Amino acid sequence: MKLTIALLQLLPTGSLKGNMEKGIKACFQAKEKGADIAIFPEMWSCGYVFPHEEASLRECAIPRYGSFVKRFAELAAELDMAIAITFLEQHEPKPRNTVCLFDRHGKIQYCYSKVHICNFGEEDDESVLDAGDDFFVTELDTKEGVIKVGSMICYDREFPESARILMLMGAEIVLVPNACPMEINRLSQLRGRAYENMIGIATCNYPQGKPDCNGHSSAFDGVAYLPGEEGSRDMCILEADGEEGLWLAEFDLELLRSYRRQEVHGNAYRRPELYGLLTGDTVRPPFVRKDRRKPVL
Repeated sequence: MKLTIALLQLLPTGSLKGNMEKGIKACFQAKEKGADIAIFPEMWSCGYVFPHEEASLRECAIPRYGSFVKRFAELAAELDMAIAITFLEQHEPKPRNTVCLFDRHGKIQYCYSKVHICNFGEEDDESVLDAGDDFFVTELDTKEGVIKVGSMICYDREFPESARILMLMGAEIVLVPNACPMEINRLSQLRGRAYENMIGIATCNYPQGKPDCNGHSSAFDGVAYLPGEEGSRDMCILEADGEEGLWLAEFDLELLRSYRRQEVHGNAYRRPELYGLLTGDTVRPPFVRKDRRKPVL
């Protein structure tokens, strides 16, 4: 069973209408190239550009069931291809950074909002947004069969707990919309998340030309060792260059599933009875930050 994911490494147009039209065209191209899933970069509706003044921010945010998102749901059914569309979502009291996954029948599978927002006390960060409050995994029906899929968004990648909880929820493939420079350390984080959880990870970034982005969308298949071969292998099955374009990553699901049934990572030998501190909310020096938000319960 081979699953093909299209990483739509696109430059935004500067308008909601333009981004919708460009996104539709890219999805048609992805389908022509044989994709089962198409994924956009982070917050595609606004090109990850959003005002920080409250009234303007609310105008920029769009509803989950509005015309922009609905068009991609319809397109998923039209193309018989799953689509992970990203947008600045209307939400109270503040907008959210969201990805909605529609299956190839146009049915919504989940809407995930970024849990770890970039709230660092800087002028242009995500402090004007609300954080998500949960993770989701769905059984996605593709023409190749059913696969278990979840999502992280950009900065979520830097917290091992994000990928870990998705693995514990059953995820086989994790879709990651992104909007930041993908350099060796961030790519290494994705490699690590794939390795330690035995999951495939597909990340879609904006290309160079978009400020503070450099392309290098990537895919790691989560399989570090092949049966009958000595030593480890490179799990990176795709790393794009910096240019705008559509990139295809093919995941061998049969290989991944066989590997997960035999190898020692993931949930095979964990000791959760010793990990209580991981769920505590006490922050001690040197990690105390004045701008840190209290967790929402």
